[in-house]
Amino acid sequence: MTYDLRLLHTNRLTPEQFRQAEKMPVVLVLDNIRSQHNIGAAFRTGDAFRIEKIILCGICAVPPSAEIHKAALGAEDTVTWEYAADAADALAALRSNGYTPAAVEQTKDSIPLQEFIPHERKKYALVFGNEVKGVQPAVVDACDCCIEIPQAGTKHSLNVSVSIGIVLWQFAKKRF
Repeated sequence: MTYDLRLLHTNRLTPEQFRQAEKMPVVLVLDNIRSQHNIGAAFRTGDAFRIEKIILCGICAVPPSAEIHKAALGAEDTVTWEYAADAADALAALRSNGYTPAAVEQTKDSIPLQEFIPHERKKYALVFGNEVKGVQPAVVDACDCCIEIPQAGTKHSLNVSVSIGIVLWQFAKKRF
């Protein structure tokens, strides 16, 4: 079997087509993500699922950045983004624009991801936290709910970029 590299380029949107295309009504709010590679991966995954926007908060680095670009592969130029000093303030603004904030975090009241059903008419702001400390408690308190990715191993944590991919895939499956 031969591998045809042209298959890699089928049905790909140009950056201009991407900007004009309908988006999944999801904004990623990255709360103090320290790794620029994780931020870049969030851009690349956001592009793959055609989300509306990424809001980089607190200590998050912002484009242009060689380290972000290394993982994003140009998605930092297609996915809309903005910077907010404080994630709770960013959520308040999103809420006033009709978004439902949900932290992806392990709490006593978190909803297992497979049981969370996104409402088809709602827009969501999904908050992902720092690689070590998670989502800040004040930011969790500013959310309507917490969504947890069930895990069966010994670590009970995933890399934030992996978590973003899993959650966006679940949203895409349930919405479309």
